[in-house]
Parts: sequence; structure tokens; C-alpha cells
Amino acid sequence: MQVLTKNSRIAIIGLGYVGLPLAVEFGKLYPTLGFDINAARIAELREGIDHTLETDADELASATHLSYSTDAEDLRAATVYIVTVPTPIDDHKQPDLTPLQRASELLGKVIKQGDIAVFESTVYPGATEEYCVPVIEQVSGLQYNRDFYIGYSPERINPGDKAHRLTTITKVTSGSTPEAADFVDALYSSIIEAGTHKAASIRVAEAAKVIENTQRDLNIALMNELTIIFNKLGIDTEDVLKAAGTKWNFLPFRPGLVGGHCIGVDPYYLTHKAESIGYHPQVILAGRRINDSMGGYVAGQLIKEMLKRRIQIDGANILVLGLTFKENCPDLRNTKVISIIDELKEYNVKIDVYDPWVSAEAARHEYGILPIDKPQNGHYDAVVLAVAHNEFRAIGAAGLRALGKPEHVLYDLKYVLDQADSDIRL
Repeated sequence: MQVLTKNSRIAIIGLGYVGLPLAVEFGKLYPTLGFDINAARIAELREGIDHTLETDADELASATHLSYSTDAEDLRAATVYIVTVPTPIDDHKQPDLTPLQRASELLGKVIKQGDIAVFESTVYPGATEEYCVPVIEQVSGLQYNRDFYIGYSPERINPGDKAHRLTTITKVTSGSTPEAADFVDALYSSIIEAGTHKAASIRVAEAAKVIENTQRDLNIALMNELTIIFNKLGIDTEDVLKAAGTKWNFLPFRPGLVGGHCIGVDPYYLTHKAESIGYHPQVILAGRRINDSMGGYVAGQLIKEMLKRRIQIDGANILVLGLTFKENCPDLRNTKVISIIDELKEYNVKIDVYDPWVSAEAARHEYGILPIDKPQNGHYDAVVLAVAHNEFRAIGAAGLRALGKPEHVLYDLKYVLDQADSDIRL
């Protein structure tokens, strides 16, 4: 088992929202290679540009020991490998481990005697050792826990959050042997100001990560179900939550669309593993069904309100403000605004999408949508405020109303406006 020194050579595999901040922090202290198969991504980083906005030019420049490459041969010089590839789900809500498999195959080609590989990708309990390790062993011809070692330290990146950054969030660590666990913990302790928590095993660390977002998913699902009930009762949900929130132990969750790279995905990893051992989760999947159905619910509420106002639906012009999965970041991964748009298209309406945070090329590539450059005043039969970007808050109620025709519907999904300033709220 190697010893961590200032000369330890680290390779980060995958330079997305998770990998790049890691590469920057490690690159301040150790010789670090940032590896990605996306040549355009590497080119922009070499120019000091990060389109995810998780780091800026000054932060990139501060990592004086960091270099970038798309050449897998460059990985051979490393002794520590950190894997930060995505772990999505497929169309059938099953884990898609393809990126993880390819990363494991890549590791198998470059890993050497005494090296350690640390995985950060969110998986179900057991995946690292049951799925990744055999691939590495098969490709490398090396033996696990004799020739190479494994660690797991789940990512806790919150895209767009400038208060909770990599270094200010406690890091869970683990390793395949006591010595490996100590090494991984020391490695992350060298860059994490908030400290680390050494989990009892890799499986414990994997389980801890997957339930963090499952818990949030269920709490939001409860709020969404309550919203549906309160809407039927003619009660404003925010008024209810403000009243209930006066109790000291009432949790401040809000209803909404549940997208992104974690909350809407991780529960399916856990349920996949549970079902593989013969247990069929009830509560977790019920929460998922509610949250996955909210796009259709929102679209239905909008159409009903338009009909009440005798606005013709066929051919109506609808503006959707916001496409990202959350406010004030360009992240489009698993955005549920798409589910609203898809539902509305069934009514033969014309939809404009405006989002100042989104790359038009990224929106076209991911969803076949070309966002408009600027909305037209007085043009829309309905305006849907889907994402609470600061730019939309700055427009204000009067500015948002000006986008609509004399008779239109303004739907505020995010409680950006006062109750009296919108026609519908979630």
C-alpha cells in the first residue's frame, strides 16, 4: 500500500460538475491529471473556460499542478485514480452502468501494482466491488486487495451553489482494506476544510450517498401530494407551509419538479438493488411516481385555467421561462421542465422556451429544443415561470405580465411572485 506524499500523482477521470472541482483542488497540492474523452471540454479548460460555471478562470489558474488530457496513455503515470463519471438511468428507470463499465475497463488498462482507484459516482450498495472491481481485475490481470486497492467517496456537489462548495462539505470516505481506508481519508482530508467521515465500509459509504437523495425525494413527493390535495380544496399551499413552518421541527421542504443528476435518479439505483435481493420497495417508488408525474399535473392545471378564461387552446402561444433543472446554473441533466413541455405539445400549442443560462446547442443536443433569444411582449396566451433564475425575479410581476396578451394565464411554479400577482401557483 502506497504512502500519500506531495509527489503522489493523481488522475481524475471525468471532468464534469464533480470531477473538475476535484481536479482543481488536488491540482493545487499534487501533480494532477484531468482526463476526459471530450476533446472540446479539454480544449476549453486549457483556455481557462468552464461552461458548467462550477469554477472560474482564477480558480483554474490556481491549480498550478493540474494538466489536462484526452490520451489514456497519460494516465499510466498516476498512482491514484479518482472516477467521477455519470451514473444515469435508462428509459426503463434501470441503472445505466455503461459509463462506469468503460471507466473500469480504462482503469484495467493503466492500473499498476500498489495503485488505488477511488470511485465517486453514485451507485447502489455493492456496485463498486461487485461490478467495477471484476472488470478491473479481468482487464488488468491484477488481484483486488493484493495488487491494487479500491476506495469510495461519494460526491456531494450541488451545482450552482456558491455557498456549499467541495471543500466546505464534509466528505464521506472508505476503502477496501483498513490501510486503503486510511489512505483515502488522508487524501481527501488534505483538501476538505470541513473534514471527513470515514465510513465502516465501501458498501456503507455507497448506501449513505444513495439515501441522502432518496430522503429528499420522498420529502418533496409528500409536498407535491399535499399540493395536489390543497389545490382541490382551494387552499394555497405556501400559506399552509408558512403556518406549519412556525413549529420548530417542521422541515422546510417545498413542492416542485424533481430533476437533476441525483434526486430523481438515485432512488432507482437503490430500488434496483433491493429488487435484486427479493424486496420490492413501496414508499420509495410511490414517491418517485408522484414526482415523475408532476410535469403532467402542471400542464393539466395550466390548460384548465386557460379553458376557464376561454382562451383557445389549439394553436395557443405558450412561453416557458427556464429549462435547467434548478435556478441559476446551466445544468440541463434530467430536467423535468421537459415533461411539462412534452405534455403541452399534446394540445397542439406553440411553445417558446427562454432560458438565459442555457447553451442553445446543449438544449438542442439533449432535448431537440432551440430556446429563443428573447420573448416577445404581448405575444403569449400563457406564461409558465418554471425555473426561479435571478433574471426572472428581476423582471418582476409587471414585466412578466407584459409578455402575455391582454387575456393570458401566468403560472408561477416556484413561488417567485406574491400570490396576488400570478393566476396559478403550484
